[in-house]
Amino acid sequence: MQSFDLPRRLAAEAIGTALLVATVVGSGIMASSLTQDTALALLGNTLATGAILVVLVTVLGPISGAHFNPVVSLVFALSRTLTKRDLPAYVAVQIVGGIAGTVLAHTMFAHPFLEWSTKERSGASQWLAEGVATVGLVSTILLGVRFDRKSVPWLVGLYITAAYWFTSSTSFANPAVAVARAFTNTFSGIRPVDLPGFVAAELIGALCAFLLITWLLRTPPPWRLHHERHDLPQP
Repeated sequence: MQSFDLPRRLAAEAIGTALLVATVVGSGIMASSLTQDTALALLGNTLATGAILVVLVTVLGPISGAHFNPVVSLVFALSRTLTKRDLPAYVAVQIVGGIAGTVLAHTMFAHPFLEWSTKERSGASQWLAEGVATVGLVSTILLGVRFDRKSVPWLVGLYITAAYWFTSSTSFANPAVAVARAFTNTFSGIRPVDLPGFVAAELIGALCAFLLITWLLRTPPPWRLHHERHDLPQP
């Protein structure tokens, strides 16, 4: 990633987030137009989203890190993988790219470019679900990067596929995607008034994941390892 300058990394983040949102919104429109069965529509939406994540993280990861998500960028900034100077630019292009993705999906399906969502997604259970979804996503990324970097695209795609179904919020886990989905009054939308609760839950979840994984992966100081070795029973 260090061999690519900031403009090209930002372009990759904007393109990736736009294609992610276009897939989320577009597959939701397609699914709801093909069936009145909500479960079947959600399944179509889920499979398309998980699949595109595998593709996008694989092909754009070497350029920008393939965050496509402000809380992922925040966590990488906290872990010094992304410079704090670059963080605001990453977040900005992710949000703009996400909204562009909604416009793209609407245009492909002959919808108005942008329209406020009226789909209610609120309440403590939804916020808890978003927090849990984000803890899981960020933890999956951090542990994947540490132990099996080549598998990260599949880990992310499979995690989101699962989290669509085990969380009551259908796992947005991404403030940029949440903002973009406020501009679509379709299957995947969210009312603008419900955004603050989702974004707050996602931020809290990301920070909890960062603290948890930092603690899990922290190497004990040498003196402690030496002390523990001496505490072992001798043969």
